[in-house]
Amino acid sequence: MMQRHLILEDGTVFQGLGFGAPATTFGEIIFHTAMTGYQEIITDPIYDGQMIVFAMPVVGASGIHAEAYESVKPTIRGMVVHDLAEVSVNRQRRMNLDRFLKQHNIPGLYQVDTRQLIRHLRETGPQKATIVDFADEHAVDQLVATVLTNKQVQNTATPKPYANPGRGRHIVVIDFGLKHGILRMLGDYDANVSVLPYTTSVEEVLTLDPDGIILSTGPGDPRTLPESVLTLIRVLQTKAPLLGIGLGHELFALANGAELKPLPSEHHGMNHPIQEIISRQIFYAMQGQGYAVDDQTIDRKKLFVTYRDLVDGAVQGLRHREFPAFSVQFFPDAAPGPLEATAVFADFFETVEDYVEHYNQQ
Repeated sequence: MMQRHLILEDGTVFQGLGFGAPATTFGEIIFHTAMTGYQEIITDPIYDGQMIVFAMPVVGASGIHAEAYESVKPTIRGMVVHDLAEVSVNRQRRMNLDRFLKQHNIPGLYQVDTRQLIRHLRETGPQKATIVDFADEHAVDQLVATVLTNKQVQNTATPKPYANPGRGRHIVVIDFGLKHGILRMLGDYDANVSVLPYTTSVEEVLTLDPDGIILSTGPGDPRTLPESVLTLIRVLQTKAPLLGIGLGHELFALANGAELKPLPSEHHGMNHPIQEIISRQIFYAMQGQGYAVDDQTIDRKKLFVTYRDLVDGAVQGLRHREFPAFSVQFFPDAAPGPLEATAVFADFFETVEDYVEHYNQQ
């Protein structure tokens, strides 16, 4: 394996050995504290354009397998790990992590002091980074001059509608960078799903006569999306039960007058303790967020807070006072886990059944 370097925007350099594609790459670098599920994480569209540093000490031991994709094609820019398991031990033995990254032209770096790197990123927050062969002045200049895209949703969301058929309730999913885990959960309820692009109109959604609507997860800063998206949400929340997840939660908050603030240290992991306020129940959930709803800007006449992160108190859920619409910042689809947050989908489908029953009685 060839010696390569990770250069951060602040000039810090980390040395390691290359794996995956031998490409030079640029992206925003973040760290992830999950101890399992690396395939789900690197194929999750929310990490479009980012490099991920893994806190788990050994990555790659379970290889790559068909059940763990969160999108068909990974769009991360790089992967940094402490140690790499080069042999796949999953029963299929079809693909290891090194070959998988090579196929998708994604570089990786291992034998890196990831504990020191993560401590550094906790202090500085996310920043630009590059993986290169030589850590010279030219590489630093290139990194400083690089402008990262803010078109992540456009890069990952579907441009055309498609169906994920079932025989149950008809659920319309607005795609902002949808992860497959949400479709799997909807499949567990045998939902008849129509996935629409985020550029869809109110008329296109309502023509499909949905029993419920989901605003999907997605990458990037929701404040860069057009005002038409917020207008769409304001109308749809009055027409059918609505659930926002991740980026969908942030857009739901913006549509109802709240504001967002960047987190000083982003939440990326499956070990975040969340408390449901009404029951005081505590559970752990998968998170991937760089922004949080600003508590001080929530219109309490419209919305109330349903969940909070117990680490820093960040808002993790909202519910509308007037309409059957609610949202969660964490990921309740259990991909890669944990399973404790899946009750959000049960809550959503209970709301959908109540809505359909009420509609049929009119």
